[in-house]
Amino acid sequence: MDHSRLSMPLGEAIFTQRSIRRFRPDPIPLADIRLILGAAVRAPNGGNQQVARFLVVNDRAAIRDFGTLYHEAWWAKRRDEGFRRREDLPSRFLPAAGLADAMGDVPCVVFALAMYDGPANSVIPAVQNLMLAARAIGIGSVPTTLHPSVMARFHATFDIPDDVGFHFCVPLGYPQGNFGPNVRKPTSETTFLDRWGAPVPWE
Repeated sequence: MDHSRLSMPLGEAIFTQRSIRRFRPDPIPLADIRLILGAAVRAPNGGNQQVARFLVVNDRAAIRDFGTLYHEAWWAKRRDEGFRRREDLPSRFLPAAGLADAMGDVPCVVFALAMYDGPANSVIPAVQNLMLAARAIGIGSVPTTLHPSVMARFHATFDIPDDVGFHFCVPLGYPQGNFGPNVRKPTSETTFLDRWGAPVPWE
């Protein structure tokens, strides 16, 4: 595996990574999928038990079927929050609503799972590694989840055993539009020093 392709400076990858929800239809070479998964599995994990598992889906028919399930799951989450129609959604939801409509057309989806229904803390670092590696070779991504109402059908669709826990769905593709910069609150607003509420010595 030629990990020298992941030569983008870490700071550039971090500071230009953003949620990509609109993708070109171009397929992603399996060699690139292998590379970013190689980065994913090198993430820290609890007790080095390595419970994280990844299901890569690039079959067009399977992705279309999943897109229908994902759309249902996305709207189930919105209904839980009191939103019934697209017209009811606050503007912050609109990019994600667009992804819900288009999930069936993305080039590739990676499901981040855990053996023995393992905890998220052994999967989250791997997913971040995966997305940073994807960014380094020009592939966009965004982490998203499902709704309990579709979970049994999700497992059945992909023959996933009952004791394998779902954590994230990560669509992958070459972006329509550009990577970063993104807009985030300054760390002076999100960080405290020594005790809760105590300011840090920077603006």
